[in-house]
Amino acid sequence: MEHITLLLAIVVVTALVFDFTNGFHDTANAMATTISTGAMKPKTAVAMSAVLNLIGAFLSVEVAKTISGGIVNEDGIRTEVIFAALVGAILWNLLTWLLGLPSSSSHALFGGLIGAAVMSAGWSSINGGTVVTKVLLPAIAAPLVAGIAAMLATRLTYRINRNVTDPNQQKSTAKGYRAGQIASAGLVSLAHGTNDAQKTMGIITLALVTSGVLAPGSNPPMWVIVSAGIAIALGTYLGGWRIIRTMGKGLTDLQPPQGFAAQTSAATVILASSHLGFSLSTTQSCSGAVMGAGLGRKGGVVRWSTATRMFVAWGLTLPAAALVGAGAEFLTKQGPWGVAATAVILVGGSFAIWVASRREPVDHTNVNDTEATTVDEPQGVVTTAMAAVAPPPTAGAVPDLSTTIPAPSAAPDDTPRPAATV
Repeated sequence: MEHITLLLAIVVVTALVFDFTNGFHDTANAMATTISTGAMKPKTAVAMSAVLNLIGAFLSVEVAKTISGGIVNEDGIRTEVIFAALVGAILWNLLTWLLGLPSSSSHALFGGLIGAAVMSAGWSSINGGTVVTKVLLPAIAAPLVAGIAAMLATRLTYRINRNVTDPNQQKSTAKGYRAGQIASAGLVSLAHGTNDAQKTMGIITLALVTSGVLAPGSNPPMWVIVSAGIAIALGTYLGGWRIIRTMGKGLTDLQPPQGFAAQTSAATVILASSHLGFSLSTTQSCSGAVMGAGLGRKGGVVRWSTATRMFVAWGLTLPAAALVGAGAEFLTKQGPWGVAATAVILVGGSFAIWVASRREPVDHTNVNDTEATTVDEPQGVVTTAMAAVAPPPTAGAVPDLSTTIPAPSAAPDDTPRPAATV
């Protein structure tokens, strides 16, 4: 019984560590565009996001129920399985953070849980229908819906303001959009806390059920809700500056109207899914919205090389985390020494990734630097098409004729020429 109690404590702490990594890994979801457009200072932005993530954790438990009793069958799942799942999720989170890739913490958790459960009890331990309807389908639909909504909202925004030519009006409009960005960023942070903190609540609740502390189907206890909210808020306050740089500058260059449209669209999708119990990825929703906003402005550019790397990371997240989770579960099945070895691998791998990150540190002082993110790449089909319909120069602007009219040749020679002979 003492072994089970100690193991349960280890699992709870590890789950909160995952929640912490989820916080700094996904801070970019809410604050990347706000920071990149200058609407808020970096440290102020992440502090606000941390507070709202904490508040959001108390708003719902529907997603927690999906995880604690929906994805895997609680019968036959040991506490060690949950520990192995968390190891896979944490290591994948840290690796993608090191690379600056906005991958899904949610799918890393699901992948680790599925891989560990299959290694422990076979495929029968997985509720395939729930995985498809509440994980895979939202993973495909969320970035598409958020991207289309952000693109349409961006086009509408620029269309409404196309006749604003007075400089004072333009300044007032820009201030208004920056204020809107701050409000919409707060909404995304609230939505992130509502959706993502619940995933850790669900994992801890599942561990309590498998250990016999709670009855199957129980809601998360209050101490679980509070601890998960605090962990994700602390992680958010640290700020995942590498991913903030990718989201804010690496995918596209956003203006305040685009940032406002992207964040509002993403927040709407996330909050709606949380209400319905869909455990979608806030990262994918926000990334899709950023790309949609980038394409929504005439002449907007999306850096498809960065986007392609991000898409690859999305596709690899579930299977990669599942493989690590399965390997960790294989070790934990060997007994206490296997659990200890898995813990050593987790700590050692995390430390190695942290050391690697110190070679090229990214923090609030250089998060908006573009040298590391702006890559000269050939324009793709979409970028070329959008550039072809770039807006004309602002009314009243005087074109630089020197770029279109060649300079006159040298002054003619005034020296008298001999008369032509007849």
